[in-house]
Amino acid sequence: MNNVDLSEIKAVAFDIDGTLYRAWRFNLRATPYFVCHSIFFLKYGLVRNIMRKTPASPEFIKLQASFMAKKLRCSPEEAEQRLEKIVYKGFEKYFVNIKPCKGAIEFIGKLKEKGYKVGLLSDFPPDQKGSIWGVRDLCDVVLGSEDTGALKPDSTPFLKLAEALQLAPEQILYVGNHHKYDVLGAKQTGMRTAWLILPHLGWLGKSLRLRILHSGTITSWTTGSSEKKKIITLIQNQIDNKKLGGDKKWKS
Repeated sequence: MNNVDLSEIKAVAFDIDGTLYRAWRFNLRATPYFVCHSIFFLKYGLVRNIMRKTPASPEFIKLQASFMAKKLRCSPEEAEQRLEKIVYKGFEKYFVNIKPCKGAIEFIGKLKEKGYKVGLLSDFPPDQKGSIWGVRDLCDVVLGSEDTGALKPDSTPFLKLAEALQLAPEQILYVGNHHKYDVLGAKQTGMRTAWLILPHLGWLGKSLRLRILHSGTITSWTTGSSEKKKIITLIQNQIDNKKLGGDKKWKS
């Protein structure tokens, strides 16, 4: 059995989209909007892929607009305006009735009670989600790609998160649902990482899993089949116990 000692963890940071809430709920709600602007979002997706390979820049918004302008065949100024209207402001209304994963907010509250620092790091502006279900007021640091100048998995966002938390990366546990962007991105800076695995058909009986990656090894946990057995409970148990043991099943 491999153990991952978490006694040195001083902060827990989270991705937002797909981690604190179910992304499929947002996508379902926004489907008509995506269809209405399908060509725009197709080109936006291509630009985001370019941005992920582009070095960090304090001019993130203008740089993104310049790439978008080439795809839309318009001026950078017009591209920036359309990004603001369609993406940054356009998404806001679809988050109004999106609910966080059960237990997530309570868990973050308990982290604060136990003295841990809490951070949020997202590839989209956190302001789109308003108060982020009350989590913003509990957080020591809240950052988006526009603040850090780069998209994950670039190391810059994670290093700026650590700097803002005033901690070494090794003292931070980063929780995210995307292996390449969240897990590998954070791991390359030395952060401890928790990979949240949410199956698309979890409500039909597939299990939820959490994998903690540390020092090149993977330690896995699998919950039962019910969606009610939330992954947040797993992380909470691990933090409470300060140590993660391999090949152990957890029940909520």
